[in-house]
Amino acid sequence: MGEATAKELAVHFGSLNPVMEASEEQLLEVDDIGPVVASSIRQFFSDPLNRELVAQLRAAGVTWPEQAGQRAAPKPLTGITFVLTGTLPTLTRDAAGAMIEAAGGKVAGSVSKKTGYVVAGADAGSKLAKAEELGIAILDEQALLALLEKNHEKN
Repeated sequence: MGEATAKELAVHFGSLNPVMEASEEQLLEVDDIGPVVASSIRQFFSDPLNRELVAQLRAAGVTWPEQAGQRAAPKPLTGITFVLTGTLPTLTRDAAGAMIEAAGGKVAGSVSKKTGYVVAGADAGSKLAKAEELGIAILDEQALLALLEKNHEKN
């Protein structure tokens, strides 16, 4: 599982215990989780050795932030993949990515036909060229911020 999927699980369930106890059906409610990943997660936490490993990590003092789950909160950019390239005028890539993810979007590292938007800044290179070749919509920082604001107002 990738970082984005792990973040979705964390936001949806809020803590590890509910993930460990979740059924495949409950896991499928999480954005970005399909049948294969749901089955893999369920199988992982069904294994007593993996549960014991979690218990040992906790006993050794390993902790992670926990919060109340935010299940099924609709996000306007859910299902849209963004790729960031080049240097943006005022935002770091991490900040832009966090804003996109907060609105439900997904940030990928490479351009494909599944990419919804490429956000291009100064000195954008091959990712921009690939987006143009595939006919993918290209945004600058201002257009990204406008898209995020427009979608924020809908909620």
